[in-house]
Amino acid sequence: MCLILSCSTRTDNQNSDQELEKSYAIEPVDLDLNKIKERGYLNAIVDNSATSYFIYKGRPMGYEYEMLKWFCDDLGVELRIIITNDIAVALEKLNRGEGDIAAFNLTITKERKKYVDFTEPLYLARQVLVQKKPKNWRRMKIHEIEKELIRDPVELIGKNVHVRKSSAFAARLANLSEEIGGDIVILEDSSSLEVEELIRMVAEGEIEYTIADEDVAMLSATFYPIIDVKTPISFSQRIAWAIRSNADSLETTVNQWLENKQKKTDYYVIYNKYFKNLKRSASRSYSEFSSVSGDKLSPYDEQIKETAEKIGWDWRLLASLIYQESRFDPNASSWAGAQGLMQLVENTAAEFGAENLNDPRQSLTAGAAYINWLQNTMKEYIEDSVERQKFILAAYNVGIGHVEDARRLTEKYGGDPDVWEGNVAKYLLLKSKLKYYTDPVVKYGYCRGSEPVNYVEEIFERFKQYKQLLKKPEDNNLQANNSVL
Repeated sequence: MCLILSCSTRTDNQNSDQELEKSYAIEPVDLDLNKIKERGYLNAIVDNSATSYFIYKGRPMGYEYEMLKWFCDDLGVELRIIITNDIAVALEKLNRGEGDIAAFNLTITKERKKYVDFTEPLYLARQVLVQKKPKNWRRMKIHEIEKELIRDPVELIGKNVHVRKSSAFAARLANLSEEIGGDIVILEDSSSLEVEELIRMVAEGEIEYTIADEDVAMLSATFYPIIDVKTPISFSQRIAWAIRSNADSLETTVNQWLENKQKKTDYYVIYNKYFKNLKRSASRSYSEFSSVSGDKLSPYDEQIKETAEKIGWDWRLLASLIYQESRFDPNASSWAGAQGLMQLVENTAAEFGAENLNDPRQSLTAGAAYINWLQNTMKEYIEDSVERQKFILAAYNVGIGHVEDARRLTEKYGGDPDVWEGNVAKYLLLKSKLKYYTDPVVKYGYCRGSEPVNYVEEIFERFKQYKQLLKKPEDNNLQANNSVL
């Protein structure tokens, strides 16, 4: 843990303001709604948290993720996710044009409004003190527990309170110090440290106090019953999405959309899923299969890692393929008769050695053998390993014959038959048109090419998120080496 600040609140506030100005004071690029719609996707900056965005059993979840997905679907654009846990970095990316919306439980503050605009509030939340109950609290009477806890903010004078760097919590504590006429020792921890991690540290006795928004705190308290989150330190504050100050059309569109959706039942279904049904929400967020607190995608991770090593793939790419195929369900079956984790049909499974399609190990072994066959076939003419993986995924989905047809069409019309995007993918899409699927170079006829093209894109997009949230040991070693350098 990196303690950034541990001095008086006045000095802390000055340092925080300077860091805000340094991080956010970037002239926003000219990138509004028309350009976003023209390119076909919206970049949303989120953090890995129980309310913003997380991976649970291989699939993306989170209140703000679901709202963003809903908005993008209505807008007719693709949602692309950028993950950072650093608020300053997020708002810098926003103004640089690397992101279009920053969405991770952001409180609207005057300081932030100097550099970015905010949408209308998604909801209101108070800030609360997170503290640990006495060890034997279950055997104590309520009044005895209350005597051990801070209920009046005045009692925070002289206490060390850890908060996330660049969060609104430090500013609130500084103001609270002024109000109560005594210094609270504000310790701003690493900006990459999630609020949930600070709450865990309180629960396990590593630190005494932290601050969290009430919704997040209550969710955590469901999982950590030893923490108390009943002491408010603020009035209700507005939680909203941040947008570039010159993206007027995007801001207007989001606000109109929010006004409309917040009148509908579907909005409250999403809100209640994360903020009202706390037990179910906590069971997802704090599961070993959640990126918030765990490091697993499925019960079959170790087998997937072994299989990926045999075919020379990153295990997270293979896991992304398996999620696409079966959602990690070994009993999954499709309308076409494919079964098991890797959704093999009987003929392919038999050819590559699987007798029981619902046996996870047999499915993985046969699927890997099939992938290896595709690799050995394609490596003769596709040298780049990443390009080759895209071709293999397409062939896994639609068959190698249709992919070879698209390569021949690409070459005939002057493209590069060894490059996927803009070349072979383009002509695989065109194989649904009469002119192309009846072309003399085509051997396998009509193909609904949108399915394999989307298949490849979705697997690689998911793979990117898996890489950000599930680090390999060598990734951590590299990061540590870079920090030393």
